[in-house]
Amino acid sequence: MMKSGFRLIATQTVAELASKAHTYEHEQSGARLVYLENDDDNKVFSITFKTPPADHTGVPHILEHSVLCGSRKFPLKEPFVELIKGSLNTFLNAMTFPDKTMYPVASQNDKDFRNLMDVYLDAVFFPVIYEQPEVLMQEGWHYELEAPEGELTYKGVVYNEMKGVFSSPESLVERKTLEVLFPDTTYHFESGGDPDFIPQLTQEQFLDFHRRYYHPANSYIYLYGKMNIEEQLAFLDEAYLSRFQRQEGFVAEIERQSPFAAPLEVVVPYPVDASESQEGKAFFGLSQVVGEACDAELGLAFAILNHLLLGTPGAPLKQALIAAGIGQDVLGRYEDALVQPVFSILVRGAAADAGDKLRQVVRQTLQELVTKGIDKELLEASINRKEFELREANFGSHPKGLIYHIRMLDSWLYGGDPLLHLTYEPLLAKMKEGLGGRYFEELIERHLLQNPHQVLVAAVPEAGLEERRTEELRQKLAQLKGTLAPAEVQLICEQTKQLKARQTKPDSPEALASIPLLALKDIEKKVTRIPQQQRQVEGRTVLLQPIFTNRIAYVNLYFDTTAVDQADLPYLFLLSSVLGKVDTCDGSYQQLAKEINLHTGGISYQTMALPKAYDAEAYKPRLLVKSKALLQKAPQLFRLLRSVCQGSRYDNLARLKELVAESKARMGLVMLEYGHTVALSRVLSYVSPVESYNESGVFTYYRFLEDLERNWADQAEQTSAALQRVAQRVFCLDRLQWGVTCEEEQYAELEPLLQQFAATLPAGGLPSVSYRFELQAANEGLMTAGKVQYVAKAYNFAKLNYAYTGSMKVLETVLRFDYLWNRVRVQGGAYGAFARFDRNGNLAFASYRDPNLQETLQVYGEMEDYLRSFAVSEREMTKYIIGTMSQLDAPLTPSMKGEKAELMWLIELTWEQVQQERDAVLSTNAAKLKELAEVVGACMARNHICVVGNAGKLQEQAGLFGKLVSVFS
Repeated sequence: MMKSGFRLIATQTVAELASKAHTYEHEQSGARLVYLENDDDNKVFSITFKTPPADHTGVPHILEHSVLCGSRKFPLKEPFVELIKGSLNTFLNAMTFPDKTMYPVASQNDKDFRNLMDVYLDAVFFPVIYEQPEVLMQEGWHYELEAPEGELTYKGVVYNEMKGVFSSPESLVERKTLEVLFPDTTYHFESGGDPDFIPQLTQEQFLDFHRRYYHPANSYIYLYGKMNIEEQLAFLDEAYLSRFQRQEGFVAEIERQSPFAAPLEVVVPYPVDASESQEGKAFFGLSQVVGEACDAELGLAFAILNHLLLGTPGAPLKQALIAAGIGQDVLGRYEDALVQPVFSILVRGAAADAGDKLRQVVRQTLQELVTKGIDKELLEASINRKEFELREANFGSHPKGLIYHIRMLDSWLYGGDPLLHLTYEPLLAKMKEGLGGRYFEELIERHLLQNPHQVLVAAVPEAGLEERRTEELRQKLAQLKGTLAPAEVQLICEQTKQLKARQTKPDSPEALASIPLLALKDIEKKVTRIPQQQRQVEGRTVLLQPIFTNRIAYVNLYFDTTAVDQADLPYLFLLSSVLGKVDTCDGSYQQLAKEINLHTGGISYQTMALPKAYDAEAYKPRLLVKSKALLQKAPQLFRLLRSVCQGSRYDNLARLKELVAESKARMGLVMLEYGHTVALSRVLSYVSPVESYNESGVFTYYRFLEDLERNWADQAEQTSAALQRVAQRVFCLDRLQWGVTCEEEQYAELEPLLQQFAATLPAGGLPSVSYRFELQAANEGLMTAGKVQYVAKAYNFAKLNYAYTGSMKVLETVLRFDYLWNRVRVQGGAYGAFARFDRNGNLAFASYRDPNLQETLQVYGEMEDYLRSFAVSEREMTKYIIGTMSQLDAPLTPSMKGEKAELMWLIELTWEQVQQERDAVLSTNAAKLKELAEVVGACMARNHICVVGNAGKLQEQAGLFGKLVSVFS
C-alpha cells in the first residue's frame, strides 16, 4: 500500500512500549522510515545518516555543526540557534556517533513540530556550505591572522571542542581503544576529530562527504508519538524526498574487524602540570570486542553482566581490582552503538606499571566466577535492576521517543530489524531462564576468557607535555607562515576578515522571517500545577504528589543537616559518598548492594543547600536520600532505608580508605571534564552563602579528599569518628521531611511503612548551628594541564538592591543564544557559553571549552553596552519569549514532577509566585530587557572572576587574578 510515495512494509505491535510500529520505504528516493504510533504527545522526529569516517579530521562532526548554519529555505547564519530561541521544542540537538550522525527534534505542539522538521530537513539536504566556505572555517577550523605581522593560529568551534575532549585522560583511553581494536575499519578513526588532524580537512573533502552520505537512500527517518501520519508522510514526500532519486550502486556498509590472534597493549601520554605529582595517576582501559550489534540477546546479557561485574559497590570484579590495590576507582562500560560492541573495564588512579597485574586479576576473577559459578542472588539482582530500568523508561529530560530511536539504530543501521532492541520481554525471559543454569558463566568464558580480540590501553601522566606540544604548534605555524609569499599571507588575512564580517553581520529581517514562528496565543498562559497534599507521620510532614506512576513508589527523605558543625561539612559530603557502600548492622556492603538491586530501582544520596526563594542570605542544607521501588516491594525498600540511615557502620578503615580514593578519583574527573561547574561554583562562593556551602562539596571537597588520602594513616580513626558523629546528627526524626510520589489510593499502603521507619529514628533535639563563610573576591585562576579554559564571572544583584523578575529568564535566553553565542562561540571559537539569573540574586556567566581568557572576560564586561542599545522587532521578541517558555514547560517524568513540587515547598516558592514569573516572561519586551542593563553592569563592575584552565595560559595573564592555584597536587 502506497501513501504519499511511501510503501508500507510492515506493522507490528510493540507491547513493551504500548506502541504500533509501522515500517515504510520511500519508493523514489530509497529513504527508510519507522513510525512508532502511540498516545505520547511529546512527538519526536529524527533523520539519521550512516557517516563512517575515513580519517581523523572529524568531518562527520564538523558537518553536523555546519549543516545547521544556514540552508536553502532558511538562509540565516544560525537557523539552529533561531529555533532554540523561538520554538516550543522539548528536545533540539544533533549528535555525532562513531558511525552515524543524528538530527533529532521533539515538541508537544503540532505546528511547532512541523516547523522543526522543516528546518532540520532543509538543513541536512540543502545546506549553504557549498556557497559559503566560511561555515567550515567557523565550525571546523581556519587559519586566524588579523594582520600580516601577527601570529598565525588555528581557530574553530569543533577544533576547540575536541581540544577540550582530548584534555581528559579517560577520553584518550576511549579513543585509543577503538583505534587499536579496529585497525581495519571505520572505528579506527575519530569521528569527532583529533585536533592534530582537523586542520588537514579541506573544503572539497568536506563537501564530498556531504554529497556522498547526506542522501535519502542513506537516511533512517523516525517518527514517534500521537500524530496524523498521513499528513507527515505527505509533507516529507512533497517538500523533500520527491526531489531525490535512488542512488544506484551506493554502499555505506560498516565493515567488521577480523578478530585478533592475541591481545595488544598500548601506552599513551597525557599532560599534567609540572607541579603535579604523577604517582598513582594512570588510567587503564581493558577492552574486548563482543559479538554483533544485531545479537539482541547477547547485548542484553552483557548489559546485565556489566552491572553484575562492575556496576555496584559489591560487584565481584570491581571488588577484586580495588582489593588488589590496582586503582582508586573501577567501572565498566558496554558500548553497543557499534556494529561490533565493546566491553571495557576502566580503572582510574592507578600506578603506571599496573597493567600486567590488572590483566592477571581480571582473568583470575573471571575464571573463579566460571569455575565456582556466579552468586545466583547477585545475578538475579542485576537482572531485576535492568528490568526495572526497561519498564520505568525514565530518561530524565530526554524524551522517551528519542531514546527508543537510539536503541533502534543499534540494529537498524546495520541491516537488522529496527525493533530488535525494543521488544525486550522474550529477552528478559531468556535472562531469567539463565538463572537456573550456567548461561552467564558460559558467556564470560566464551566472550571474555577465550576472546583474544582485546586491548589494554594505559594513559600515563607526563609533566610538561602540553607546554611542549603548544610550543611545537607555535613553531610549526610560525615556520609555515615564513614559507608563505606576501600575497598568501594577505589572503589569509582577507579570509579572516571575511569570516569575521560574516560572523558580525546581522541576519536580514527577511532571513529571520523565514524561520516559522508560533504566536504568543499558542502559549498556555496558566502554569501547570503539580498536585500536592500534606500529610503527617509521627509529627513530620509528608509531601504527597498523587500522580500516576505505574505502581512505582518514589520516596525521598530530606534530612535537615543544620545540626552538623561547620568544621564537619567535608565529612557530611563524604557521608553522602559512602552511604550504601559500607557495611551495616544487618550485613556486609556487598549484601546491601545485592538487596538494593533485588528489591528496588535504586537508592542515591546527595548533600546540598537549597536557597530560599528571593532571599540572598537564607538557605536550607539537606541530605537527600532518593529511592524508588515497585509498590509490592515497598516493605523491602523501607527495610533497606532503615539499614542505610540507621545501621551504617563507619569502623571498617580499609573500606573507608577505598571509598576516599574512589571519591577523589571521581572528583578529579569533574575538575577536568566539568571545569565550567567548578569555576561557577567557586566564583559564586565569593558572594553567596548558599553557594559557599555547596562549594564545600566541589573544589574545596576535592582538596579535602586529596589531603585525606595522602595522610590516611594519621586521619583514618578521626574520619571514622567524624562520619559516625555526622550521621548521628543527621538521621533524626526531628530532622526529617518526606516526599512521596504515587497514586493517592496507593499511599495507604505506604503510610504504615513510613510510620514504622519514623518510629525507629532517634528523636534528635540537637540545636541547629549557624554557618559563617568568608565572602570575598579571591579571583582565582585554577590551573590544570588542559588545553582550554572555563571562564566565569558572577555577583549577586540582590546585594545591590535589585529584585528578581521573570524577565530575567528571557534575558538568559537572549544572552545565551544571541550575545554570548555570537561573541564567545561564533567569534571566539569556544564550544559554548551561558548566562544564569537566580531568584536569590545570583548572576553568573561562564564559557565552556574556551580557547580564550581575557577576551571572554571583555565580552562579559561589554554586555551592559549591548543591553543598553538592545532593540529588536516584535517578532524577534516573541521568539525569545517562546524559546524561554519551552524551557519552563519542559515535560517531566513522574519522579521529576514529584521532586519539583517537593523542592518548591522546601524553598518556600508558591505556585502564585511561579505564575507571576510566567506572566512576567510573557509580557517581556525590549524596554524591560534594556532596564536590566543596569543590573548586569553593576554586577560585572564588582569583578568577581574564576577561571579553570591551562596553566600556561593563566600564568601569561596572571595579572587578572588574585591568586593562581594548581588544581591537582
